[in-house]
Amino acid sequence: MSASAKPIPAGSPPVNENQPQAAQIQAAHAQAPQPGGQPILGPRGVADPDPAETADWLASLESVLRHGGAARARFLLDRLEQKAREIGIVEEAPPYSPYRNTIPLEKQPPYPGDLAVEERLTSIMRWNALAMVVRANMAYGELGGHVASYASAAEIFELGFNHFFRAGDASGAGADLVFFQPHSAPGVYARAFLEGRLSETNLRHYRQEIAGEGLCSYPHPWLMPDFWQVPTGSMGIGPINAIYQARFMRYLADRGLADTAGRHVWGVFGDGEMDEPESIGALTLAAREKLDNLTFVINCNLQRLDGPVRGNGQIIQELESVFRGAGWNVVKVLWGSEWDAIFARDTNHALLRRFAATVDGKYQTLGAKDGAYNLAHFFGEDEEVRALVAHMSDSDVDRLKRGGHDFRKLFAAFAAAKATKDRPTVILAKTKKGYGMGGAGESRMTAHQAKKLDVEALKAFRDRFALPLTDAEVERLDFCKPEEGSRELTYLRERREALGGVLPRRRRSAPHVAVPPLPSYAAFALEADGKEMSTTTAAVRLFGNLIKTKELGPRIVPIVADEARTFGMANLFRQVGIYSPVGQLYEPEDAGSMLYYKEAKDGQLLEEGITEAGAISSWAAAATSYSVHGLAMLPFYIYYSMFGFQRVGDLIWAAADQRARGFLIGATAGRTTLGGEGLQHQDGSSHLIASTIPNCRAYDPAFAYEMAVILDHGARAMMERDEDTFYYVTAMNESYAQPSMPEGAREGIIRGMYRFAGYGAGEPAVRLLGSGAILPEVIAAARLLAEEWGVACEVHSVTSFSELARDARAAERAAMLNPGAPAARSLVAEALAGPAPVIAATDYVRAYPQLIAASVPARFVALGTDGFGRSDTRSALRAFFEVDRHHVAVAALSALADEGSLDRARVAEAIARYGLRPDAPAPWTV
Repeated sequence: MSASAKPIPAGSPPVNENQPQAAQIQAAHAQAPQPGGQPILGPRGVADPDPAETADWLASLESVLRHGGAARARFLLDRLEQKAREIGIVEEAPPYSPYRNTIPLEKQPPYPGDLAVEERLTSIMRWNALAMVVRANMAYGELGGHVASYASAAEIFELGFNHFFRAGDASGAGADLVFFQPHSAPGVYARAFLEGRLSETNLRHYRQEIAGEGLCSYPHPWLMPDFWQVPTGSMGIGPINAIYQARFMRYLADRGLADTAGRHVWGVFGDGEMDEPESIGALTLAAREKLDNLTFVINCNLQRLDGPVRGNGQIIQELESVFRGAGWNVVKVLWGSEWDAIFARDTNHALLRRFAATVDGKYQTLGAKDGAYNLAHFFGEDEEVRALVAHMSDSDVDRLKRGGHDFRKLFAAFAAAKATKDRPTVILAKTKKGYGMGGAGESRMTAHQAKKLDVEALKAFRDRFALPLTDAEVERLDFCKPEEGSRELTYLRERREALGGVLPRRRRSAPHVAVPPLPSYAAFALEADGKEMSTTTAAVRLFGNLIKTKELGPRIVPIVADEARTFGMANLFRQVGIYSPVGQLYEPEDAGSMLYYKEAKDGQLLEEGITEAGAISSWAAAATSYSVHGLAMLPFYIYYSMFGFQRVGDLIWAAADQRARGFLIGATAGRTTLGGEGLQHQDGSSHLIASTIPNCRAYDPAFAYEMAVILDHGARAMMERDEDTFYYVTAMNESYAQPSMPEGAREGIIRGMYRFAGYGAGEPAVRLLGSGAILPEVIAAARLLAEEWGVACEVHSVTSFSELARDARAAERAAMLNPGAPAARSLVAEALAGPAPVIAATDYVRAYPQLIAASVPARFVALGTDGFGRSDTRSALRAFFEVDRHHVAVAALSALADEGSLDRARVAEAIARYGLRPDAPAPWTV
């Protein structure tokens, strides 16, 4: 048994300052005389000075309802509220409704399914999910797993599976997208077992994946690529991703690329999860763009991992306020059908007052106790409420269910959500955590950690749900599966067939899209001939040219959070338009300019506003379109690199899990390229973080032709070869002379390194490596070494230290595990063979080039930008971080001196000539 409370209207005085805040709202819905002839209280807890006049007003309202209908009554109430606001006697209406079901019994549609069969199936799935987790932990004790969350959400899932979650046609086209509450994964596996999609062996290997037959802990498409549609394991990521997936469906339809009518995005999330900023960060977008193809179902079991979500408050009323304020349709499912008769008798709303006076922490206690306790400590605390259940026994009260465990109530809510137009819906379903687990975890503080149950608790669970299991089968934790041909399995499969087939189900590929020949759109970069441009300009021009191509062009999705003009993308405003579901309802201020701000319903550019979390979620939706929609799209999300992996790294990791395909362009990259901005904007770590994501291929090109080759290679990998990779490419806003592409450089660009040029006569005494913005400094240092110090050297352009490191690891592993075979050699070992010292300089922390240090046979020195960024000119910043040409040259001379091939006096001479300061503090210390 469970309830919560809601806050009082703004400005209301407290009913009793010694009561919890939840108790102070009870007067908002109390219009009836109190027991014992107490005075009638108004909505602010004030005694009614004229009950007869009040009765006349209420009778008038009832008369309007009888003769004019509900619409007329609502109209009059709205007009009265409007007038009250105008004359200043009403400040604002409370952003919540009474603590009861939104859909009254008289408007509840008939249930379309076989309730008895569905309840039996749900009980079987509860057991199998429980057995799966308990079995694993009894055997190993270290695997973990969760039972209580699915126990609370089983009816929510089963209602969706049996009546709402559409799987589309045989190919998956037209399917709904369902975000499953992650801790409930065992329940989804339990259903797939009954469907015949998973075997008993699979269930026996829950959380034991290495051998190849196991099941992953949470929804992970990377680990189960034919099963899970989307990852939800990290709290908060599911809700924001669900919103942008629903929005991307509309984007595809408005651009005429796909028919998404009738498709729906469902998200089942926890009430505690809604504390994550990402969970609620895009609610207004969903309402603003009228995403009625989106429904959230929030499993309000009132508990997070360690205790109540709002022990001293009311999470359901709080969430209603948040969602209603954001513009969503809110449907509350709080009480099961057993409560209907009680509500019908409660003509004075005493029960609502009692609900309002009770905080969630108490409801957790009530949920963990039996009927006798609830009679004494909830119903018994109010004389009028006690009278409502005077005819009920302890066991009758014990059988009162929360609404989230009632199929009838849930069906009414789901149906209302699907019928709602022009706004998204959230269903707030009240449940019990650990429902059915009794003293072993039902509504208890320890419910989330419950992974083992003793034999008596298991038998009690069996008895409560009338499972066909013997004592011996319970003790062995046998899985329960009805016989083939049984009513249960026949019904389960018929319901899924009616909805298009099994779910979740993931598509791995989509029809390929040809990428045009590289020279056809990248000649300006391949044959730059010394023209000055930044690599950001080159990147934008490249995908801008691709947008103009016939086949691939419509599949390009340019995305920017804000500052499109900063990245040179203003020309796209007019070329392809900015997507808006309503077009442009105003004349832009710059309408007379060539690059005016153009919004259009079929616009191609997604400009998301100042929300990196939203923009990366939008990118993930486009990057997984091949799987979700069977339509390969190629998104380019361009942003300040500092606000990428460092700020939304968890969202990028989730996109990787979902096998996203697309480009992330980290613009204004590096710690010294973005002059004048300072600590919060200058990125020195994104490539290091990117290197930790297995399917992210990260590059830091220095030249326009390198950018062109990388983008072309990536586009072909994703659009033509179905590779489940995505590309992170950094770009700089510094303009410098761009050379044409040297002969034979393409392979090295993709593999991560190629020889750019040699300087001085004879064999190189030292090798210099550079990437991105610092490569021009490395080239300048090579000239200094050759011309001023007589040191021959060669320069290698490193487009990706992370790709080199992966290649080196693969070679090292092959050599270690194949001792009888010829030793494999990495590109680093081949290209940097010999004793010549190697100096590597980048615009990132030293740990980035040091990814390859162990594979370099010679002495290796890494220079980088460790420390906090700061504002200054590029030249001053590079000198400060010791990555400019002079520090690179001195590092090379010092390495040669350490090898004994150069007098140390020459190093001191270079330090003095270039004005370096040995006494200055290290840049990472200040």
